[in-house]
Amino acid sequence: MAIETESNTGVAVWRVAARSVLATPEDYAVCRRIMQAASRNYSFASRFFPAEKLPHVEALYALMRIGDDRVDVAHTGFASPRAAIDDWEHSYWRAFERGDSPEPVLRAYLDTALKFGIPADVMTPYFRAMRDDLTIKRFETFADLCHYMDGSALPVGRGMTYILGVRPPARLEDALPGADSLSMAMQLSNFWRDIREDLIRSDRVYIPQEDLARFGVREVDLMKGRVTERFVALMEFEIQRTESYYEEATQAVRLLASGQWAVMSGLEVYRAILTGIRRNGYDVFRRRAAASKWGKAGLALRAALQVGFSRPA
Repeated sequence: MAIETESNTGVAVWRVAARSVLATPEDYAVCRRIMQAASRNYSFASRFFPAEKLPHVEALYALMRIGDDRVDVAHTGFASPRAAIDDWEHSYWRAFERGDSPEPVLRAYLDTALKFGIPADVMTPYFRAMRDDLTIKRFETFADLCHYMDGSALPVGRGMTYILGVRPPARLEDALPGADSLSMAMQLSNFWRDIREDLIRSDRVYIPQEDLARFGVREVDLMKGRVTERFVALMEFEIQRTESYYEEATQAVRLLASGQWAVMSGLEVYRAILTGIRRNGYDVFRRRAAASKWGKAGLALRAALQVGFSRPA
């Protein structure tokens, strides 16, 4: 059973009034398999979450990953990617209204949302961004790109903040700006690493058109993998912009009540993408910027020294 309440923005949202069905360990196991198959960096950092938090982090990731895959990878059983993402959103809201779902990932996420008080409307921008993915392939300005990331990235950090909590006297609202900055920094790092892959596979260019024009870089240069002085200057501009978000996020990690080691490890691993791009001479076309297994271990140790060790999963 669900009740309709009003958020602090005045928008009506649904919250489940009672926990009618609990997720099973098998439901959470499905979420874990999805995360481990989809992201090596995210899965690596997740090892350092407290054991009692990790399944809920996996449920959050799996929820969003399924929607992303329905847009980009496969929409088997549906007439179109649009129909597939519409169905996922409908199933999401139906789960909150009914307090249950036939989908194991939705059962796990619903259980997580109820346990940690994550409002259902945290995911509203996410579904909007997934639909944008179907039609929007270019971003005129950085502000336009930020609007997209409001849905594609920020719900991850916000949901994570609810799950991990904050240390008194800090309030949840105090940690959300830092969570937003980290979500944006991590996604921007992926954008700069995957420029040619996104262009060839999906005809998407995440570099704002205004930045391409400012530095005199053309899309044909990206397609042909030209690492010119102009492209290097463009990449350095985007990297410095992304670094500023990592700096903002670093300060906010210490507000978290749990999972600081894991979050800081994720920050360091994704930030290393930027270091790798520089180390590879900004050639994102032929060399993939990524930390090695031992490099990630070193970054996790560095993260631990920054926030202090906590019990990992």
